[in-house]
Formats: sequence, C-alpha cells, structure tokens
Amino acid sequence: MQQQRVVVVGAGVFGRNHLRVYQDLQASGAPVQLVGVVDAQPEAAARAAADFSLPGFTSLAECLAAVGPVHAASVCVPTVHHASVAEPLLAAGVDLLIEKPLAGTLQDADRILAAARQHGRIVQTGHLERFNPAVTAARRVLHQPMFFESHRLSVFTPRSLDVDVVLDLMIHDLDIVLSLVGSPVTEVRAVGLPVLSPKVDIANVRLEFANGCVANFTASRVSTERVRKLRFFQPHQYLSLDFARQDLLMIDVTAAAGLSMEQLAALAAMAQASGQHPSAGLSLKKLPVEPGEPLRLELQAFLDAVRHRQPPLVSGDDGRAALQLALEINTAIADHAARTGLGGLQR
Repeated sequence: MQQQRVVVVGAGVFGRNHLRVYQDLQASGAPVQLVGVVDAQPEAAARAAADFSLPGFTSLAECLAAVGPVHAASVCVPTVHHASVAEPLLAAGVDLLIEKPLAGTLQDADRILAAARQHGRIVQTGHLERFNPAVTAARRVLHQPMFFESHRLSVFTPRSLDVDVVLDLMIHDLDIVLSLVGSPVTEVRAVGLPVLSPKVDIANVRLEFANGCVANFTASRVSTERVRKLRFFQPHQYLSLDFARQDLLMIDVTAAAGLSMEQLAALAAMAQASGQHPSAGLSLKKLPVEPGEPLRLELQAFLDAVRHRQPPLVSGDDGRAALQLALEINTAIADHAARTGLGGLQR
C-alpha cells in the first residue's frame, strides 16, 4: 500500500499534537510518512523540526519544493490564515484537514471550498469531538432527539484568542447537534460577554429547529473548572454524554416520570461521578463506549478518506454550516448587547 506523505502547517499547540499523532501512526506501521513541518515563525519551525526529527520550513513554497510529493496536510495555523494557506496547498494537489473553525468568515470558507472543487481535493474540517467515542456510541441509540443541553467550560488560557468563545469552544457542540438533529435552525437567541479578552469569553445560546427540537448551549473560557457535557432527551430516554470521561448514560424517562430535567441531570451526574446506580427505582444504564483518542481517530479517518477518495466524515460543507451558525450566533450576541446597552463587543 502506497505511503501517504503528510506535512503539518502550523507548529503551535494543535500542530504539535497533529505531529505527535502522525508520527505515532507512522511508528505503528500505518501507511503514512510525516515529511515536514511549516511555521512562519522560525523559532517554532526549528523547535518542532528538532523535537520530531523532521525538516522544518518557514514557507509552504519552500516545503513543497524541498520534500517532494505531498499527498495530505493538516492546516493548524490561526483561523484568519486558513484560506491563504489552504488555497496553494489545494492547487498543488494536496488533500487537507483544516482545524476548526473552517475559516474566520464565510467568504474565506467559500474560497477554500471553491478551490477544493476546482482541484478535485478533499477537505475535512477538524471538528474533533465528532470522533469522540462517546459521540459514536450516542449515534447508535439516536432516534428522535428533541431537546439538547450543552456545557463546554474551560479555564482561561491565552490560546485561540484570535476568535471568540463561540468559534473557539461552542462550535464543537454546534457541529455535533447540527449533525444529530438534521433539521434547519429557525430561531437563534444568544447573549455573551467579554471577560478577560476583547472578544466574547462566555456565551449562552438557545436554538430552535424546524422539526421542533430545541437546544441550549453554554460555553465559557473563563470558568474555574473544565466541563465537557452534552445531555439530550428523545422519546422515553434521557442521555448524558461526558466528552472528557468518554462515557454515555441512559435513563428510561418512562420509569423516571415526574422528575424534572434538573433532577435527571443530577442523577446522571451522580452516576457518572461514582459509577453507581443512583436509584433502584430507575432504569439507568451505562452504554458501551470503546475508548480512544479522538485526534488519532480523526486523523485515521482523514487518511482513509484520502486513500480511498471518499467524502470525509466531517466535510468542508459541514465546517461551513457550523461556521455560518456560529456567525449568526455572534450577530445575535451583538444585537442583544446593543439592545441592553452593553455595546462595543469586538467581533
């Protein structure tokens, strides 16, 4: 089987994780060869090159000229540079995994997708949580989700401050819920505030879908704790998904009739924390989840799509849809700020 020659563009935190996983896949015998790393900052390029024993470059042109054929690349540069990096790579015949969000604007996203179509290339959007094993397990029992509640909270770090919390954190859950509901969004309500950066650092959003489903999202990058949870109702079932623990609990809502969502959530949280059944009177079970590193699963899926010339699990169009919704949310946040006299939010 022909080895896929891969480069990573961007040697920050995300880029170094991609380098690590590609190198691990190569060491395990997968048909992939990591052939270079590119970063516009000479120090970052040199450090990554030394750490991963690779040729390091400060420009795409230099890399492509020096390393020979390149089949695939991970684009891990700041969001505002995604289109300017993606276009020459696509023109050179390279398939791409582009870290989320796909771009900073819909115009840039459309430039990327147009270039991919023009050159017959694959673009996968790096919505990592789609590959979380707990999400995979949830899809197996999904039948008619009608209410979602998402919480994604992080402590403050100087990472990814080029975008707001909606494009930084919430977009993971927007993408997942869009893929699970499969219905157009009909209403967006949102509020958000900057706290430690010039952009919105904490946001709450309520979405309604054409099929009647409702979803609430809370995202914060100024929390005192780290939370990654998604809960949802569907007929006769309440499910609680913990991204970090990679587990999935199901409560039989018929058996739990009369309990509020807050009480169901408390029961699920108790069970996830203790591993114990919270009440003999309820039908609660922990569904099987096969553990795995989401990034490794994501990159394996990307390489499989490249090898077999198949549409990726998370396409460029999926990335554009999540981006469009995130930007609509940002507009709703700005409108709310103007109505309430907050104003001055940096977009």
